Amino acid sequence: MHWGNGMLEYRLIFAERVSVRVTENFEVWPEAIELGRLFAERHYELALVGGPVRDMLLHRVSHDLDFCTSARPEEFEPILRRWGHDGFWDMGRKFGTLGAMRRRADGTEVKVEITTYRSDVYDPDSRKPEVQYGDTLEGDLSRRDFTVNAMALRVPDLEFVDPFGGASDLAKGVLRTPVDPRQSFDDDPLRMMRAVRFVAQLGFSIEANTAEAIVDMADRLDIVSAERIRDEITKMLLSDRPRKGLEALVESGIAQRVLPEIPALQLEIDEHHRHKDVFEHTMMVLERAIALETDQEGP
Repeated sequence: MHWGNGMLEYRLIFAERVSVRVTENFEVWPEAIELGRLFAERHYELALVGGPVRDMLLHRVSHDLDFCTSARPEEFEPILRRWGHDGFWDMGRKFGTLGAMRRRADGTEVKVEITTYRSDVYDPDSRKPEVQYGDTLEGDLSRRDFTVNAMALRVPDLEFVDPFGGASDLAKGVLRTPVDPRQSFDDDPLRMMRAVRFVAQLGFSIEANTAEAIVDMADRLDIVSAERIRDEITKMLLSDRPRKGLEALVESGIAQRVLPEIPALQLEIDEHHRHKDVFEHTMMVLERAIALETDQEGP
């Protein structure tokens, strides 16, 4: 069972390697190197993680940088305040996260958020974890949603860390969880919605065991707030491939939980007999509308 076209091709030099050193082909943000040096001076580990690393390998632009560190918030706060002289925030302090912003000479803003290594425990009746600090980068990466987001780049030495084969999955355009998918989705059911969003945003397919777990566990989304589900659906609809996302939403059984009107369209016959049902007709109308509103530079 695979959802999404998975047809994107990526030029990756890391596809079969767990830990390498970045020496060429990829640009690393100078701010990341600078922060890495500041942390190293205090003997703290620092690594760029998640989406920014994934986007770096895809040669996509990331506007916000996420890091994790061995330091506790009270230990790295002075470093971050000194670096981020144009802005500082600590709304995520109880989760071990502090953020800062700096303006470059050209006026662009660089925003960073740094989180202490975590090893969370989840309440089965809530997707909100009981925050526990961890001791290793690899342990922190194991709690990420998908392997393509469970890669890291240590700074300032530029060691690429990929304990779960995320680069290989990225090259194949596959979404897979770092740990057993049922455990991952039980811990945080919203990850199932993120999987569908990534199908739409990145053109990825969902690995068979992961897809099967989503079908079996779609009812876990009942504990997720309507606002969080709405946000994921909005991101999906604003992506480059909303049809792929909607199809994955229906095929997974998620739509029956969050937007039952959509799968219901499959039960309605297309009165014009141009498509097998009203759902297929609606998908074609959606694609044509997007084509009319999209120029060669994109939406």
